Amino acid sequence: MLVDPAGRVTLTNAACEQLLNASERAVIGAAVDSLLTLTEETDPREGRTFAAFDTEIETPRAGRLRVDFADTLLADHPGWRLVTLHHAAHSRRLGVAAERAAAARSAVGAAAMLAHEIKNPLSGIRGAAQLIADGAEAGELTRLIITEVDRVAALIDRMEDFTDTRPPSLRATNIYPLLAHARDVALAGFARGIAIEERFDPSLPAALVDGDALLQVILNLLKNAATALGAIGERRIVLTTAYRHGMAVAAAPGRPRQPLPIEICVMDTGPGAPEDIAEHLFDPFVSSRPEGKGLGLALVDKLVRDMGGIVQYSREGHPHMTVFRLLLPRAF
Repeated sequence: MLVDPAGRVTLTNAACEQLLNASERAVIGAAVDSLLTLTEETDPREGRTFAAFDTEIETPRAGRLRVDFADTLLADHPGWRLVTLHHAAHSRRLGVAAERAAAARSAVGAAAMLAHEIKNPLSGIRGAAQLIADGAEAGELTRLIITEVDRVAALIDRMEDFTDTRPPSLRATNIYPLLAHARDVALAGFARGIAIEERFDPSLPAALVDGDALLQVILNLLKNAATALGAIGERRIVLTTAYRHGMAVAAAPGRPRQPLPIEICVMDTGPGAPEDIAEHLFDPFVSSRPEGKGLGLALVDKLVRDMGGIVQYSREGHPHMTVFRLLLPRAF
């Protein structure tokens, strides 16, 4: 619903009419507060963007509904707002089906990836051992065996990261030293020759995070961005921070929403993920690169969720940039 400065609806769509069980004639011109009321404890904060996920609203005709609710200010039209509703119950049912499909894809992907990644080095190890048994020079062949065994061990180590169920060590953390360290590591290694631009909110409060885990997340995202840029065209990574008033997310249906106002974005000028896998980037073993293992972003998602936050992927801006957005809790 498009809402004017007086708080009245000026434009709506058919999906909104169906959700509220009200015709366009009944909605247009009505005060938005008369059409829906947030029933749970919220802090919309007059004059600011507000979002609430899996929250309950009261409507005159449709009764109580669980929705994802967002009230967004229009920057180029002062006083105007865009109110969007997404039926939470329906989206959760779709989400269950999607999660099952994702789990099946992950199982198939795990089997295929492990077969490929372990079978190839084992074949090389066997061949080298056979040559040694036949009397061949052992030096180079021994080094080959060690290299291939190390490669299998490294893959297993990455897999074991997902089985670590220890709770993170959360504490009030100034994120800027972590971001500076991650930037310096990137520029000294995998992002050498790439411009890293910083757009920081200087008044950002401390976040409630595990510093080591957050550093690992940022480094993974920076490395992905550097890899996505390739060797031609504009090669630029942008790091941003912001404080998002009213941003709150429920970890699971029926649980209270937790404020996640600390935002960190890692953006790059690369082409982004192919459309057919964009919605599954955080599933294990999903990768757009032939040499990719599909474990990096899955681990990022796990670490961020362990800290009580969320990570999102999008394509934003003009021209479009790839955006990985972290939303994290504030330390109180």
